[in-house]
Amino acid sequence: MSEVQTLRSGEAAAEEGYERGLGSRQVQMIAIGGAIGVGLFLGAGANIAKAGPSLILMYALAGVIIFFIMRALGELLLYRPVSGSFAEYAREFLGPFFGFVTGWTYWLMWAVTGMTELTAAAIYVNYWFPGVPQWVSALTFLVVLFGVNLISVKIFGELEFWFSMVKVTAIIGMIVIGLGVLTLGFSDAGDTAAVSHLWDHGGMFPNGVGSSLMTLQGVMFAYLAVELVGVTAGESENPEKTLPKAINTLPWRIIVFYVGALVVILSVVQWTEFQEGVSPFVAAFGKMGIPLAAGIVNFVVLTAALSSCNSGMYSTGRMLRDLASNGEAPKFLGKLSSRKTPATGIALSVAVMGIGVVLNYLVPEKAFGYVMSVATAAGIWTWMMILVSHIRYRRAVVAGRLPASSFPAPGGSVCSWIALFFLIFVTVLIAKDPDSRVSLYVGAGWAVVLGIGWTALKRRAPREALEPSYADAR
Repeated sequence: MSEVQTLRSGEAAAEEGYERGLGSRQVQMIAIGGAIGVGLFLGAGANIAKAGPSLILMYALAGVIIFFIMRALGELLLYRPVSGSFAEYAREFLGPFFGFVTGWTYWLMWAVTGMTELTAAAIYVNYWFPGVPQWVSALTFLVVLFGVNLISVKIFGELEFWFSMVKVTAIIGMIVIGLGVLTLGFSDAGDTAAVSHLWDHGGMFPNGVGSSLMTLQGVMFAYLAVELVGVTAGESENPEKTLPKAINTLPWRIIVFYVGALVVILSVVQWTEFQEGVSPFVAAFGKMGIPLAAGIVNFVVLTAALSSCNSGMYSTGRMLRDLASNGEAPKFLGKLSSRKTPATGIALSVAVMGIGVVLNYLVPEKAFGYVMSVATAAGIWTWMMILVSHIRYRRAVVAGRLPASSFPAPGGSVCSWIALFFLIFVTVLIAKDPDSRVSLYVGAGWAVVLGIGWTALKRRAPREALEPSYADAR
C-alpha cells in the first residue's frame, strides 16, 4: 500500500462510525437555511440605520464573494468529500499546523455564533414576554437544543429541515405581502409605500460610501453558515449529487432572501424608520399596522435563531471529533455515542456556548454586538483557508499531482484570489471600527492559545505534528 493510500485509509478510519443519515432534501434545506440567519433577521436593523438603502448593494457584493468561496469549496468537496472538510483541506494543502488552527477556529466560530443566536432568541422572546430576563430564555433554548443534538443525525436533519422550511416560507410570504402593499396599497403603509424610498431620503448612500462599506463586516456575518454543507459531506447519502446542487442554488437564494427581501422592505418603509436591536422584518409589519403578522414574523426570526444554534452544535461536535481523530484534540472528544453522535464534543461546545448566557446576564444590551464581531473574524479565517486550499489544489491539478474534481470552480483559481483580497479588505474594516476591533483582540489571544496548544502537541506527538500532507505525499 502506498503512503497516500495509507493516509486515505487513516482518513476513512477517522470517519468510521458516522451514520449517513442526511438525505437530499435535508442537505438542500440545510444549505438554504444556512443562508438565512440572525445576521439578516436582527443584524440588518443596525446596518440599515448605518448604510440606508445601499445595504442592498453591500449584500449583493458580499453575495458574489460568498458564491466564489462556495464554488471553491465545492470543487474541493467533490475531489474528496469528508466530514470536517475545512480543517482537512487546510491540513492537506497547507500543512498540519494550518489544519489544527482551522479546525479549532471553525469550532470557535460556531461556539461564538451559538452565543449570538441564543442572544437573538432571547431578544425575540422579549417581544412577547418583556418581563422574562434574557439569560433565562437563552439558557432554556441551550438545554433543549443540546438534547436534540444528542439523539441522532437524522433527528438533527429533520429538525433543521423544518426550521429552514419555516424561514423560507416566511420570507417568501413577506416578500409577497410587501409587493402587495406596493402595488395594491393596502395596510397602514399602503399610502406611503414606494420604490422611491430607495433613493428619496438622502440617496442610495445617505451616510456616505464609507459608512456603507463599514457594514460589510455585519453583512459577512449574515452569510456565516453557508459553508455548513461542507461539514455535512461525511454524513450525506449521495454527496456527489446533493452538494453541487446545494451550492449552485446559492445565487438565487441570495437574490431572493437577501437582496429581494431588503428591496421590498425598504420600499414599503423608509430606511430612517429602522433601528439597532429591532428586526427590520418585525418593524416593517408593525409599521403596516398588521400586529398579528408582526408576531408571526417574530416567531419566524426566533425559529431562524434556534436553527442556527442547532447547526452550531452539530458542526462543532463534528469538528472536534475530526481534530481528535488527527491527534489535535483530546482523544475522548473523538468518541461516538451509541446513537452515532459525537456527544462529548457537543457537550463541550454547549458548555462554551453557555458563556453567551452569562453575557446576557451581565451585558444584555452589548452581548449581540460583541459575539457577532468575534464570530465574523473566525468565519473570515475559515473562508480564507478554503480559498488558499483551493488555490493550492488547482496548482496541484495543473501540475498533474492530483486528479481534477468533477465540480470545477468557474475561472479556476482567479475567483478565489478575488475573494481572498476581499476578505482581507473586510478584516481591515474590522480593525478600523472601534466596536468590532474587540474581535481582533480576541483573535490575538486565541492565536496565543493555539500556539501554546500546537507546541504542546509537537512535544507529545512530534510525528503526528510533522506528518506530510496528501499533496506532499503525491
